[in-house]
Amino acid sequence: MVYDVLALGDYFLDLIFTDLEREPALGKEVYSKRFSMLPGGTYNTVAALHRLGVNVAWAANFGNDEFSQFVLKAASDEGLTPVCFSHKDKPYRNITVAASYQTDRAFISYSDPQIINPVYLRRIFTTPCRILFISGLYTGQIFTLGASLLRSRKMLLVMDGNSSAGTLADRKIVRSLKSVDIFMPNAREARRLVGSDKLEDCLKELGSLIHLVVIKDGRNGAYAIQNGQITHVPGIPVKCLDTTGAGDCFDAGFLKAYLDNNDLETCLKWGNIVGGLSTRGFGGSGFAVRVEDVKIIWKKCYKG
Repeated sequence: MVYDVLALGDYFLDLIFTDLEREPALGKEVYSKRFSMLPGGTYNTVAALHRLGVNVAWAANFGNDEFSQFVLKAASDEGLTPVCFSHKDKPYRNITVAASYQTDRAFISYSDPQIINPVYLRRIFTTPCRILFISGLYTGQIFTLGASLLRSRKMLLVMDGNSSAGTLADRKIVRSLKSVDIFMPNAREARRLVGSDKLEDCLKELGSLIHLVVIKDGRNGAYAIQNGQITHVPGIPVKCLDTTGAGDCFDAGFLKAYLDNNDLETCLKWGNIVGGLSTRGFGGSGFAVRVEDVKIIWKKCYKG
């Protein structure tokens, strides 16, 4: 089977606290009025793609711990294919605690040392797909080798900008970005990478390295640059419950439209709608967005 998308990236188990009485502070206990525990990380994009009818496979590592088992059950219930799952008889825990507000959120995360499984790597390089989606900003020799191999097989390489450190002063980051076809950071990540508060500067700098750059800016919508031309599409109005995973869901909406050979503006609109609607539920997978939902919001917000 040739998959539309092969997504590469770890699962996370998200513990999400919302409606906090005040911001967390050292020495003070803070209560939240709502709590949810959901699969997160790359699962968000994979589940969103699946719900939009995209034929997606997920290359992910799992251990024998309770967190891995929780996400595996959720993946099975969702109907995701396990063809590229890797299982180890040892713990592999990836956990994020999120304090979520309507416009932003704060995270504390933990990951066990990554499992390197030759069978897992072999499956990645032998599973045919139209797009390889990497859910974070990766660097290093393995990434460069893999990018070269995928390019020789005429697959599209798409990378989310998910990261908390690093700038374009790091040559390894620049080398990785030059290997990517589409790069999709959020506004905060783009500003940090480039070292500028102006998104226009970020777009131009990143656009000099990558064929297509998409910057996600929450309620402000999304920006893109391709062949030196900047495109902006405003966000949709939405009653937000939790913004966790909204950027992951934006990726899914954008890629769905891209795979359907739509123009760039249409792809940005799909990203805005899927990402925006996801904030109606907890986490990136708590509110299921279908194609029919996108079409309804499209008519309301983008006039046909």
